[in-house]
Amino acid sequence: MSNYDNFDFNRTLPLINEDTEFFPLMSQEDEEEMNNEETPDILSILPLRNTVLFPGVVIPITVGRDKSIKLIKDAYRSDRIIGVVSQRDVGIEDPTFDQLNEVGTVALIIKMLQMPDGNTTVIIQGKQRFRLNEEVQSDPYIKASIKKFEELRPKPDKEFKALMASIKEMAMQIIQLSPNIPSEAGIAIKNIESASFLINFISSNMNADVAAKQEMLEVANLRERAKMVLGHLTVELQMQELKNQIQSKVRVDLDKQQRDYFLNQQLKTIQEELGGNSPDLEVENLKARGAKKKWPKETAGHFAKEIEKLARMNPAAADYSIQINYLEVLLDLPWNEFTKDNFDLKRAEKVLEKDHYGLEKVKQRIIEYLAVLKLKHNMKAPILCLVGPPGVGKTSLGKSIAKALGRKYVRMALGGIRDEAEIRGHRKTYIGAMPGRIIQSIKKAGTSNPVFVLDEIDKVGNDYRGDPSSALLEVLDPEQNNAFYDHYVEVDYDLSNVMFIATANSLSSIQPALLDRMEIIEVNGYTIEEKIEIAKQHLLPKQREQHGLKPNNISLKSLVIEKVIEDYTRESGVRGLEKKVGSLVRGIATKIAMEVEYSPAITKADVEKILGPPLYDKDLYENNNVAGVVTGLAWTQVGGDILFIEASISPGKGKLSLTGNLGEVMKESATIAMAYLRAHASKFGIDHRLFDQWDVHVHVPAGATPKDGPSAGITMLTALTSAFTQRRVKSHLAMTGEITLRGKVLPVGGIKEKILAAKRANIKDIILCKSNQKDILEIKEAYIKDLNFHYVSEMKEVIELALIKDKVKDAINLTYREPVLPVLN
Repeated sequence: MSNYDNFDFNRTLPLINEDTEFFPLMSQEDEEEMNNEETPDILSILPLRNTVLFPGVVIPITVGRDKSIKLIKDAYRSDRIIGVVSQRDVGIEDPTFDQLNEVGTVALIIKMLQMPDGNTTVIIQGKQRFRLNEEVQSDPYIKASIKKFEELRPKPDKEFKALMASIKEMAMQIIQLSPNIPSEAGIAIKNIESASFLINFISSNMNADVAAKQEMLEVANLRERAKMVLGHLTVELQMQELKNQIQSKVRVDLDKQQRDYFLNQQLKTIQEELGGNSPDLEVENLKARGAKKKWPKETAGHFAKEIEKLARMNPAAADYSIQINYLEVLLDLPWNEFTKDNFDLKRAEKVLEKDHYGLEKVKQRIIEYLAVLKLKHNMKAPILCLVGPPGVGKTSLGKSIAKALGRKYVRMALGGIRDEAEIRGHRKTYIGAMPGRIIQSIKKAGTSNPVFVLDEIDKVGNDYRGDPSSALLEVLDPEQNNAFYDHYVEVDYDLSNVMFIATANSLSSIQPALLDRMEIIEVNGYTIEEKIEIAKQHLLPKQREQHGLKPNNISLKSLVIEKVIEDYTRESGVRGLEKKVGSLVRGIATKIAMEVEYSPAITKADVEKILGPPLYDKDLYENNNVAGVVTGLAWTQVGGDILFIEASISPGKGKLSLTGNLGEVMKESATIAMAYLRAHASKFGIDHRLFDQWDVHVHVPAGATPKDGPSAGITMLTALTSAFTQRRVKSHLAMTGEITLRGKVLPVGGIKEKILAAKRANIKDIILCKSNQKDILEIKEAYIKDLNFHYVSEMKEVIELALIKDKVKDAINLTYREPVLPVLN
């Protein structure tokens, strides 16, 4: 209802009243009289480009084509009756007969006006619909014969009356909502009595394209035409309501912005009067802080652009505070700010020795780094990765390194991180965006060369939010981290002066590309002697201080500490030992608080009273009294351990069974051991035919604990050989090594942890691969003086060393039994 380009009541009504008795609002009688008027069989056809004429409706049209002007003038001089038909394609300048729609409207020319701009405007009124029949003339304008258009008028039942009432009501609502439609249109609609004319009037003036209006003109059934009009009005009403809502919302937002602007201007004036910081003063303060920074050239240019952007912003805008926060992050970062390194190497050695007992390889590497840095004064910081079981001091070592270097210390726990944005940050356009934890930690340290500990790097996860370990590739690459890109900071930051120290319990879960960028330093478990010294020098003083005791309140002798280690802990590190020492200290603290007499020197009996019965009994691991039981050495993430491999045989058909929660690699070791033994049975005095008459069962106790790896290979083969020969294994002996089908013994890892586990179990003899001899040489001789090492390269050497010559008492009688053939009757 908003398209009134073709109808203007204020302009047309006076003109109509001057020269004709016609009034736009026709009654039922007027409509019947108009429908009964005789229509010529041949009409001059006026093509319309932008509108459709409906019966009874008065519209002004501007005539521009030469043919159309001549047609109007000729008709105006005669009976003023013409045929009006819309074009199918509005883009055609001079349409032919075939390019016109089939249905048109007979029109009466009411008035012809010559406008000041030279155009001719005519006011016409629709009379009746017609159908084009044949073209009679094409020049100077189109003339055609026409046929009558038969209309179907429904009976005015309740449904039709309700339909018309709905159309009138909806049209009035649209007129009220639209500011462009004059109020006279509403008056006109209210006074229209004829249903047909009401539909024509609304169809002519509704906001629809020429094709839609032409479709309405061609509908013969008045009821169907009314439903089409109602559908168009419904869409128009919804669009008008939505449009008004949007305009109202925009107006409210603009009013709020204007209000906020005026309030901020007043607030700015008040702040200036009170001596506070106005937005302009805030920008100046940021500029002043920026002028003092040691920016890289690129960063200085970026900061200048961002500060200009802030100056142009409205302080009331939502992005203003985001921009302020971003600039403050840039200013808080320590660009080219460094702490001075302490190059006193002797002091550094003392600091490292004081804080940590043992760990010689790590200490040596730190001293080497300091020595090179002292000579060169400029060196890319190394990326060290300390790998070892829990509780050996990997994390606390970072603090000691920072103290030795005189640098700030930063620690970042990576365990459980699954979002890449934790490393690289979020783009500042996001709500709640912040820098990644690398940049946040550097900002917290206040220097660009701290000692940065990346704790538990092997515990980094990944999911749909990205892979943090891949984001760490740039951080931990000395060739790339001089230009680390954080999504929030948006400019490169130099991390090449940061000394990164990563810690991990295992290398197996670290991404290979990340592992390649780090220098791996193994931090092995402690021997009993080392644990005793650590307990004396570090754990006891720490626990004493935490529980409020003085040095003379408690004393622990070496033998007592050794008992705690052997009977109450089973670990490579000292975390469990620290808890037990804490329990002993609390026992003494309780007696002091209760004012009970006690002896400061704790005895072994006192240990059992406070800590309870021993948790571990090493005597269980000393003797192998039955054939088929062998002690093996294993490595776990919490250090070394010993395990038993048991092999038993029973009459059967040569079936091999494996139990004990074994992994695929360990199962393969058992299969290889069995295959080798069958192939070389004669070497060990075994009748090869026995393998088809005895079933073999190999079991590894502690079935709830998963076990895997190739290092139990020689233990498996020794157990099987012991079972088939009924020769038991020497007591106090353990072994570790991988085997091949050729009987070769291959080296394995985790040797130091395994040796420590053997010492805890009172093992005296250990069988190893010759290639593992270098690992033994790295252990202090004092710690392994009670152990005998046997280095082998062939499996037959293992059997000769491990098995006793005589068979066990009550040995199974292993002889080949001839199969009993069935007797045929």
